[in-house]
Amino acid sequence: MADQATFTDVAMEFMPGLYSAALRMTRNRADAEDLVQETYLKAYRAYGSFTEGTNLRAWLYRILTNTFINTYRAAQRRPELSDVEDVEELYLYKRLAGSGGSDPGRSAEDEALDRFTDEDVKAALEALPEAFRMAVLLADVEGFSYKEISEITDVPIGTVMSRIHRGRRALQKALHDVAEQRGLVGSMPGGSRE
Repeated sequence: MADQATFTDVAMEFMPGLYSAALRMTRNRADAEDLVQETYLKAYRAYGSFTEGTNLRAWLYRILTNTFINTYRAAQRRPELSDVEDVEELYLYKRLAGSGGSDPGRSAEDEALDRFTDEDVKAALEALPEAFRMAVLLADVEGFSYKEISEITDVPIGTVMSRIHRGRRALQKALHDVAEQRGLVGSMPGGSRE
C-alpha cells in the first residue's frame, strides 16, 4: 500500500513523458494538459491502492490511457473506419535503401527515415486508427513491452501484438506513398510505373 504523502516525490518525474503521450493522443496542447492533470488527480486519489514495488510508470500510463479513452474518445463519438487488412505487405525500407547512395554501415531503417521529415512521420502516425496508433505509440515511442501495453490498454497480449504489427504496416504503406510521390521509389506492384 502506497502513502499519498510520497506521491509527488515518486510520480512527478513521469510528467514530461505522460504529457508527450497525451499530446500524441489528443493532438492538442490544451487537451493534453487537461488529460495529464486529470491523470495525476486520479492517480493521487487512487495512490493508496497502488502496490509499492510494481511499475509506477506503467500504472500512470494505464490511468492516462483509460482517462483518454473514457473522456476524450467518448466526447468525439465518431466511428473510425479503416480496413487495415487491405494494407499490402510492403518492403519500404529495402526499396528505399536499394535506391542508391546507401551507406553500408547504416541500417535500412535509418536510411529510410532520413528521407522523411518529422511532419511526414507525424502525419502518417496520426492518420492511423486510434487502437493501432495507441499500440504503436506505447511500443515504439514510449518503449513499453507487449505485456506492459496489454496491462495499460487492458487488452490481451495477442491483440496488442496484432495492433502493433498492423499499425506498423499501415505506417509503412503511408510512408511508402509519400516516398513514391517524391520519386524516391517506384510505384507499388499493380500501380502505374513511370
